[in-house]
Amino acid sequence: MASTLEQAQSTLQRRAKAHRNRLAKPELLAPAGNLEKLKFAVHYGADAVYIGGQKYGLRSNADNFSFDEMREGVEFAKQYGAKVFVATNIYAHNEDIEGIEAYLRNLEAAGIAAIIAADPSIIETAKRVAPKLEVHLSTQQSTMNWQAVEFWKEEGLTRVVLAREASLQDIIMIKNKVDIEIEVFIHGAMCSSYSGRCVLSNHFTDRDSNRGGCCQSCRWKYDLHDEGQAPLVADEVDPFTMGSKDMAMIDHIPDLIDAGVDSFKIEGRMKSIHYVATVVNAYRQAIDAYFNDPDNYVLRPEWAEEINKAANRPLNTGFFYDTPDHEDHIYIEEDKAAAYDFAGLVMSYDETTGMAEIQQRNHFKPGQSVEFFGPGGRSFKQIVGELYDTQGNRLEAARHPMQMVRFKTDQPVRYFDMMRKKNH
Repeated sequence: MASTLEQAQSTLQRRAKAHRNRLAKPELLAPAGNLEKLKFAVHYGADAVYIGGQKYGLRSNADNFSFDEMREGVEFAKQYGAKVFVATNIYAHNEDIEGIEAYLRNLEAAGIAAIIAADPSIIETAKRVAPKLEVHLSTQQSTMNWQAVEFWKEEGLTRVVLAREASLQDIIMIKNKVDIEIEVFIHGAMCSSYSGRCVLSNHFTDRDSNRGGCCQSCRWKYDLHDEGQAPLVADEVDPFTMGSKDMAMIDHIPDLIDAGVDSFKIEGRMKSIHYVATVVNAYRQAIDAYFNDPDNYVLRPEWAEEINKAANRPLNTGFFYDTPDHEDHIYIEEDKAAAYDFAGLVMSYDETTGMAEIQQRNHFKPGQSVEFFGPGGRSFKQIVGELYDTQGNRLEAARHPMQMVRFKTDQPVRYFDMMRKKNH
């Protein structure tokens, strides 16, 4: 009997041949934990961003957005033809419902394109009081089959965010049977439980993971011992975690496009602007390359190399091709930093002198090797030369966070370009 992977590949080959010329270009959807991250996500190629407001979302520890910031974010996104979605994906208790109507009306007035919701009470309220808002079903509903998707379509939803546990074969069947937009996570952290079903955080810290309080208890380090016995000492068993590797589908963009996925979602509203820009940049290039010329598409190794520069966990392909096994979990989690540190942000560039003004985001100094990069794959490496402050005084190093410094770059750079250094 053919494996799930073989079945999916065979179906994809047939589907690609029949539908390639009429498939719509998928949306690249990026996380934005604050207004700065929103601007970088859009500038580096996101077609849409998802954010959280100050209520009703699952990332209460993110900076999140006021209504004024939402309006500013929407206006910025419009300049790039991008959209802004708001996560309202808590499972609401009775006390959470008070104020929801006014909140949804304010989202609509701010120009938000859609909400991402899981609770039927929030979904129905949005349809009633803010009809201009599209409603996308959150992955918190753990939707994995076509009949469930059809149910939500009949409820008036325009998009379903599938559970991370849905396979490529599941996606193909859903798209064949139900005419609705399908969104899937293609990059980022995986939950050790079905999303929306975990209560570890509630148990250990009294912080409700389904109301925005998840403290990632699955990634803590645990000791093993029998009830009533002393814990095993470190030389007998290492402390273990219950976390999983992160997902990365950068090598499999053709499969996702040919399956008919409408929106490619990147996880990470708590991540840095360097992470968001790096990951969005790589996926933007891969999607454009395949969609623009599928017959001559070549997987470029630098895309995965870029992803690895920002990754701080091992990567896998999630549930798309097979059910993850013990090798896809991180039982002994070592402290791993990303391969590169975000060192500075380009604020301006003088074409006459070749001097760039850099806002420091991490310590660097003359003689150090750095890499500049920007949207579309632009990048180059150089050694930092003589360093100056904004008054022209020589500096031994850029030591202070957000410090403005100047030095000559080997190539022209632009506002929004980033500078990073290797993490030794």
